Amino acid sequence: MDWITHAAVGAAVAEIMFGFGRRMGNRALGWGALLGIAPDLLDELAAVFLSTSGKLAHLGAASHSLLLLAILTLALPRSLVQLWLPGKVTRYQAGGFVGLLWATHLLVDCLSAPGVQVLWPHPAARTTIDLLGRGDGWMAVPLVVALLSLMRLRSKKEQAKRRRRWCWGVGVSGSYLALAVVAKWAASAGFAADLARRGTVYDRRMETPTPWNPLLWRGLVDRGDEIWVAYRSVFEWHSSPVRWTAYPRDRDAFATVADCTEAKRVAAFTADWWIARSNKSGVWLADLRGGEYRRWGERKGMVDIRFKRAWQLEPQGPGDPLRPLNPEPQTPWPLTRRQLLRTLGQRDAWEAIPRLAGVPGALPELLQVAE
Repeated sequence: MDWITHAAVGAAVAEIMFGFGRRMGNRALGWGALLGIAPDLLDELAAVFLSTSGKLAHLGAASHSLLLLAILTLALPRSLVQLWLPGKVTRYQAGGFVGLLWATHLLVDCLSAPGVQVLWPHPAARTTIDLLGRGDGWMAVPLVVALLSLMRLRSKKEQAKRRRRWCWGVGVSGSYLALAVVAKWAASAGFAADLARRGTVYDRRMETPTPWNPLLWRGLVDRGDEIWVAYRSVFEWHSSPVRWTAYPRDRDAFATVADCTEAKRVAAFTADWWIARSNKSGVWLADLRGGEYRRWGERKGMVDIRFKRAWQLEPQGPGDPLRPLNPEPQTPWPLTRRQLLRTLGQRDAWEAIPRLAGVPGALPELLQVAE
């Protein structure tokens, strides 16, 4: 869905830049889609030659930087003008097209974690506003439908209809973004109000939508030696209490591998939203921003939590020291059902005594809860 979103946005930008079919016809849509996915395509090609930690370091970095954007804006127009001779496109227009398409891709990637390292090679933090989550790419479906319908409208008499359909697709998809902004504001205000009532001291906090559901948000609070995680529906009043689950960081475990390049790359990729646990073969690391899998019923009244982005780091092990861990697949409907019930305010369907699971060689760990 991420690639489809970038292709659709790129095609929509190309359509308006080249006059709704007057300059290049449907070729503009194809070029827009291609340049729309080009930064991610570069990442995928580089990933073939990189280790696990190398992929983390380069994802959304060099290929998504303002430096590469400037280089391509200056280097590509000469070749594109030759390819686009029938459209009588100037070098300035081609350069603006490349620059705008690349910048639009960076902007879309800034809407969700892990974000974009726009100032690469400067070691600055990634830019992200955590507005969209996994599955929110379906917001581009109306835009895709509208753009596909444009391909049949080729005559000059149909240009007005092309504009209307373009506006319809952009408007519906843009409305989803507007909804996400309002939902994030409501969730953020609710989390902040709860922490203020408690008098909780913390270093930073963030909110992300749950997968496929912009109405249920997941809040994270960095309290130094532990990270609090909670869920909140946009339908809940600010006075509604929040149930926080506390995850100890275990800095001592991380300290044993802190000098490794792989550990440094994980810390940078996660923007220090990590937790660690030692085991016999190394250290388990997890990115708390990446979301979680929940499984009810392993023990009565308990819920086991596994993180979607987790790694096993074995500095002295053979091969790649950093190995990604993929949780066992789950039947999606039970989780989706419980998520919908929690969105509607039924906390019992979602909450239980939490246990941290998925750490290699360790039994599930009971977690503390702040009611």
